[in-house]
Amino acid sequence: MSKEESRSSALTKVLSDQYKVKDAELIKAIVALGEASSNITYLLTNYVSHTYAGTQNTSGDDQLDLDIDCDNAVFDAIRKAGVFSIAASEETPVETDVSSEGANDGGFSIGFDPLDGSSIIDANFSVGSIFGIWPGKGVLGRTGREQVASAVTLYGPRTTLCIALPSASTDLGKDVVLEVTLTNSETMWEVSRESIEIKASGKVFAPGNLRASNDNEQYNALIKHWISERYTLRYTGGMVPDVYHIFAKSKGVFTNVSSEKAKAKLRLLYEVAPMGLIVECAGGLTTHEAHDGSVLDEKIDDLDRRLGVCFGSSDEVGKYKKFMFGK
Repeated sequence: MSKEESRSSALTKVLSDQYKVKDAELIKAIVALGEASSNITYLLTNYVSHTYAGTQNTSGDDQLDLDIDCDNAVFDAIRKAGVFSIAASEETPVETDVSSEGANDGGFSIGFDPLDGSSIIDANFSVGSIFGIWPGKGVLGRTGREQVASAVTLYGPRTTLCIALPSASTDLGKDVVLEVTLTNSETMWEVSRESIEIKASGKVFAPGNLRASNDNEQYNALIKHWISERYTLRYTGGMVPDVYHIFAKSKGVFTNVSSEKAKAKLRLLYEVAPMGLIVECAGGLTTHEAHDGSVLDEKIDDLDRRLGVCFGSSDEVGKYKKFMFGK
C-alpha cells in the first residue's frame, strides 16, 4: 500500500466509523484536504530558497514560489478527488471549474488559503492552510453557515488537521471538531484530539492588526483591559497558529480589528468563514468587528470581501462586544 493509500484509508475510517459522516462523497472531499496537507508538508520540509514568482496576490503581496506550489498542491488533490465542482483560493481568486470530465454538476465547492502565514515562514514560525467546503456549485452568494465542513491544517513540529463537522453532516446528532495528526513517516492520520471544545472564558489574547489601536479608541481600550487584567499574550502574526492556540488550550480570544488607517485584511471566503465554523462548532463565538453578528451569516458577495473579526471563548467575545459596541 502506498503512503497516499495508507493516509486516505486511515482518515476515511476515522470519518466514517468514529465520526459517522453520512455522505461518502463528503468523506472523499475531506480526505482530499488531508492529501493536500500532506503534500504541503513535504513542500515545507524541503523549502530552502526564498524566491519570488514575480507576481502578486489580490492583497498586493509578492507571491513566493512556495505560495504557488502550495496552491497547486491543493488544486491537484481536489481535482483528483472527483467530488468538487468549483474552487477558489487566495492565490487563484476566481471560481475555477475543477470538476472531473463527464461529472454531473453539483458535488462540492471549496474556498481555501493554501499557505496562511507566508510573511512569517522565514522565521520558521508555524504556518497553515484553511479550507471551507460548501455543497453544490459555486461559492459566491453563499454564507459560512452553509458549509458542510471546514478544516485548518497547522504545520509546525507536527502536522495536524482540525476538522469541523456540523451536526447535519454526521449521525452523531451534534456539532463536532476533531484533530488528526500525520504520523508514521507521513503514512497515517491518527486521532490526536477526539473533541475540541472551547471553554466560556480564558485569559489568553491574540491581538491581530495591533497598529489599528493607534486610531481605534475602542480597540485601544480593550487591549489595555487585557493587559491590566494580566491576560497571557499568545501572538505569532499568523492567523492559523493564533486561532489554533485557542483550540489547543480550549480557551482564549483572537481579534483582527481595523481602523481608518489600518484596514482589515482577512478574507471572508478563504479564512474567516472556514475558521469561524470551527470556532462555533467547538462551542465558541464569532462576531464581525463592526456589528454584533456571527461571521457565518455574512454573505460572500465578493470573492475578495474582507472584514475584521473576533473569535474565541463566549465570555471573551462578550467582553469584546462590550468594549467595541457598548453592549
